[in-house]
Amino acid sequence: MKNFTRLFVILLAAVLMSGCSSLEKMKKNANLVNYEITPQVLETHGGIVAAQVKATYPEKYFDKKTTLKITPVLTYEGGETVFDELLYAQGELVQENNKAVSWTGGNISWSGDVNYIPEMKVSEFLLRVEVSKKDKTLAFDPIKLADGVIATSTLAEDHAKPIVLKDKYQRIVPEQKMADILYMINRSNIRSSELKSEDIQALKDYIALVMQDERMAVKGVTASSYASPDGPLTLNERLAEQRGKAAEKYLQKEYGKVPELAQFFATKTTPEDWDGFKTLVQESSIADKELILRVLSMYQDPVVREQEIKNMSAAYEALADDILPQLRRSKFTVDVDLIGLSDEEILATINGDASVLSLEQLLYAATLTEDVSEMLKYYKLAAEKEPNCMRAWNNIGWAYLNMGKADEALEALEKAKAIKNDDVIKNNMGFVELLKGNYAAAAEYFNLMTAATPESRFGLGTVAIHEGRYDQAVNFLSDEPSMNLALAQLLKGDVNKAQTTMASVPPCKCGAPSYFKAVIAARNDDKDGVINGLREAIGYNSDWKNYAMTDLEFAKYFLDDTFIAVTK
Repeated sequence: MKNFTRLFVILLAAVLMSGCSSLEKMKKNANLVNYEITPQVLETHGGIVAAQVKATYPEKYFDKKTTLKITPVLTYEGGETVFDELLYAQGELVQENNKAVSWTGGNISWSGDVNYIPEMKVSEFLLRVEVSKKDKTLAFDPIKLADGVIATSTLAEDHAKPIVLKDKYQRIVPEQKMADILYMINRSNIRSSELKSEDIQALKDYIALVMQDERMAVKGVTASSYASPDGPLTLNERLAEQRGKAAEKYLQKEYGKVPELAQFFATKTTPEDWDGFKTLVQESSIADKELILRVLSMYQDPVVREQEIKNMSAAYEALADDILPQLRRSKFTVDVDLIGLSDEEILATINGDASVLSLEQLLYAATLTEDVSEMLKYYKLAAEKEPNCMRAWNNIGWAYLNMGKADEALEALEKAKAIKNDDVIKNNMGFVELLKGNYAAAAEYFNLMTAATPESRFGLGTVAIHEGRYDQAVNFLSDEPSMNLALAQLLKGDVNKAQTTMASVPPCKCGAPSYFKAVIAARNDDKDGVINGLREAIGYNSDWKNYAMTDLEFAKYFLDDTFIAVTK
C-alpha cells in the first residue's frame, strides 16, 4: 500500500510538471508568434479607436490541451483602457467554444474598439496574454504592437456660427403730412371755408413744428391738382391746370417767404384722376362696386369708361354724390425726414442714461463696436427695457456663443425660445449643444429648421466630422472654404483637395488653421510646409509646441533638428 501511494504521488507530480512545462514552453517561444495589427498606426475616427489583430502560430507551438486568452489594452499616462472584446483560442483537444489552433499551426483574428480620450494620443497598444491548462495559468510578458493614436479628426473646429437678429433702427425716417382742398364742380377758385378746414389747419401746425425742430428736415412740398373723370377731357385738362395754379398761388402766399420751404415747392396736375376714382370705389359700399371695377379693368379709353359707367344710371348717381366730389381737389404733401440720434450720440447716451434710448437704438448700438463683451452689455440693456423682446434674448445668446460660453448662451436662448421658437433660435440652440459636445442633440436642432442656412450646414458638417461621416461632412461644408471642410476632405483621403481648400482659409489667432496646414504638408512629405506651418501656428499659440511633439502625423520628423528646434 505504501508503495502504491508513493507511485501515485510520483505520477501526479509528473503530470503537474508536464502541464507547467508546456505553458512555460509556450511563454518561452512567444516570440515565434507573428502578430499583425491594422492599422499599423492607430487613429481615432468618430470618437472611436478601432484595431484589428491577426496572430499566426507556428507548427508545434500551440499545446493541444491549452486555452489562451488575449486582452487588448491601451495604456497611457494615468491609466489604461481595456477593450471589451477579448480573444480566446484553444488547442484542438480543448472542449470549449473558442477558435481552435491546430498543433500544426494556424491563425486567429480579433477586432475591437474603445472610446477615444485625449490621453490616448500618447499611448501603447498592448496584448496581455494568459495561457491555462487544467487549473494552471501563466501570464506572458505584455506584447506591444503600436505606439500612440493619431488624433487629427479631433482638430475639427467647434466654432459656433450663431445668427444675430437685426435691429430696426433707422436714423433717417421719411414722414408725410397731407391735406386736401376741395373744389366745386367745374370751378378752380379756393373757397375760404376750405382754408379753414381741419386738414389745412393740421398741415399748418405740422409745418410750424418742422420749422422749429432741428431733427425734422423738409424734403419736398408738392401741390398735386386733379379733375374728376367726368365731363370732356379738354375741360378737365383746363380745370386741373387752373386748380394747380390756384394751389401754387396759395403756397406762395402762405409759405413763399420761408426759404427753407419755398425751395422745395413743386406742382403736378392730373386731368382725370382714374387712380383716385378706383381707390375710392374699392373703399366704398356702393351697390354696383364690383361692376364698376370690372368696367375699369376692361376698358382703358377714358371716354368709353365714362360712358359705360353712366349707362349704369343708379350707380352713376351714387358716384356723383359720394365719389366724384372728392376727386375735385388739390392735395398738399409735405415730405419730411425725421433725423434720429447719430452713432456718436447713441454711444454717448448709452454710457450715460441708457434708459432714454429706445429698444431699437439699444439693439443698434451693438453694431457700433467689434467688442463682443460691449455688444453683450447693450443687448442686456435691450432685454431689460423690453423683457419680451425675442431678438434681445437671442442676441445675448449670440454674444455668449461667440465668447464660447455655452451654458450662459443656453439660459438666454431658452428665454428667446419661450417667446418664439423659430429657425434662428433652433440654429443657435444647435451650436449650444455643439459646444457642449452633445452632437446628436445639435444635429436634431439643425434638422428641425424649416430651411437650412449656411450656418446650420456648417453645424451639421462639423457634427458629421465628429461622428466619422466624412463624405456627408464634405457635402454639408462645401458652401465655402473652411478648415473643417479641408479636414473632412483629408480624412476621406482627398489630401490635394484639402490643401487647395486651406489655401483660401485665412490664419486664425487660435493657430489651428496653420497647424492643420502643417499636417497636410506632412501627408504630402513636404518638410518645408511642415516647418512653416508649425512656426506660424506656434507663433499664434504656443500650446501647439507640445501638441506637435507627440503628434504621430510628424513621427518621421521627431528626430529632425529643425523640427526639434521649432517645437522645443
